[in-house]
Amino acid sequence: MVDPPVNSTEWLRQSNVNPKLINHVILTHCHADHDAGTFQKILEENKITIHATETVMDSFLRKYSALTKIPKKELQELFHFQPIIIGKATMINGGEFNFHYALHSIPSVGFEFFFQDQSFIYTSDHLNEPEIHDKMYAQGILPESRWKFFKEFPWERRIIYHEAGIPPLHTRISYLASLPPEVQEKITVYHIARKDMPTGTKLKLAKFGIENTLYPEITPPKHIEAYNLLDVLTQIDIFHGFPIEKAKEFLLIVNEERYKRGDQIIRKGTPGDKFYIIASGNVKFEGLNQDETGQGPIKRYGTYEYFGEASLVLDLPRAADVYAETDVLALTIEKNKFLQFIRNSDLKSNLTRLNEIRDSNSWKALAESRHFRGLTSHQITQLELIMTLHKVNEGSILVREKEFYGDAYIIRSGKVNVYQNGNLLAELTDGDFVGEIYNISKNFVSNYTFRAETDTELYSIRQNDLVDYVKKNPGVYMRMNTVYA
Repeated sequence: MVDPPVNSTEWLRQSNVNPKLINHVILTHCHADHDAGTFQKILEENKITIHATETVMDSFLRKYSALTKIPKKELQELFHFQPIIIGKATMINGGEFNFHYALHSIPSVGFEFFFQDQSFIYTSDHLNEPEIHDKMYAQGILPESRWKFFKEFPWERRIIYHEAGIPPLHTRISYLASLPPEVQEKITVYHIARKDMPTGTKLKLAKFGIENTLYPEITPPKHIEAYNLLDVLTQIDIFHGFPIEKAKEFLLIVNEERYKRGDQIIRKGTPGDKFYIIASGNVKFEGLNQDETGQGPIKRYGTYEYFGEASLVLDLPRAADVYAETDVLALTIEKNKFLQFIRNSDLKSNLTRLNEIRDSNSWKALAESRHFRGLTSHQITQLELIMTLHKVNEGSILVREKEFYGDAYIIRSGKVNVYQNGNLLAELTDGDFVGEIYNISKNFVSNYTFRAETDTELYSIRQNDLVDYVKKNPGVYMRMNTVYA
């Protein structure tokens, strides 16, 4: 993504685009309409890589440190930072990107990228006005290298995304309309209202909506089918750490299956015969953990999520009915081949633990928690894998002030109070997180005493396991970052 707008993640979800597909963000500059969505993206599932210049990144960190009261160093640990070097090519997901400085009121970059036989340029916020460029160069404001780049703007690129607006911060739309028709045909204009678009030109206005996505024709890269399969494989957490030889085996045993919206993929109570990975689309689970009234939670999985493994590994009947909510492309592995594929791994023991913890209705407890409500299915599963259920009696001290943490906790049922210097600060109840994620992450002593006020059931999480989990899920870190006062 490039400068994602506010709530872009929610819009992508509503458009059936799994946010996990977005693993890189280019941040061109730090005006609010360009960087707010970047901060939101940081707080989602998985760490992303942000590409920006050192100057832009410093501005971004100072701005959001001031807004969140989180130190700059802590903020930067929530994502991977890849510094942009002007004039040096950067490879992102197979495309070659070349960045350049734009002309704007604050430091800003635009870029070109090349992929197979296609070329694309994105101007970012930029004043493209040759007469002004010449004047600034003559006055010694623009160095010769930037002046030459602006003078020789690459209008020959096949796809041009050019901003427009009110000078001197933006490019006059009348200037773009004065360009030769063959150049105008390649330009999509953004950052301007429909009412301000001139008539009688070949310029195109950027339109909102997934249906307006541009799909340029390209020559497929070599080995594209293998690349796509391996791309899915790398997203599956239960296969992380597998040796490279397993990738070759995966290519030989995986199959593709397509389902139409509404198709039933799995029937509850039947023997397990396949492992499923969703390559695209969404599925829903019905009939899970039903209570005495026959009611149970409905789970939904999307791209890069998987299901069906527990039935195969634990030799249990299918636990739910699974339906395609959209058209679905699934990668499947037959039972015997799957069991052979995961041999010598910890998957069986992990799934046994997961099955046991889910018997306590952990999914419902997390889904309804004020701290964990809104986590993805994948994030909930990974959290469940590191939780252990146990009970404590009324009056038990879970964590003592000025002592180190060993465990953190999530309350399944009961009540825990938070004290400092003997004073009651907060009352915690079902679904609440017990602990200080910052102190736990830094191995600092606790600022508070946490005491069970009733007989309480808790999910305990070992400190090291929790630290590893939040490193992979920075948004969960923010949810847990409670200050008791």
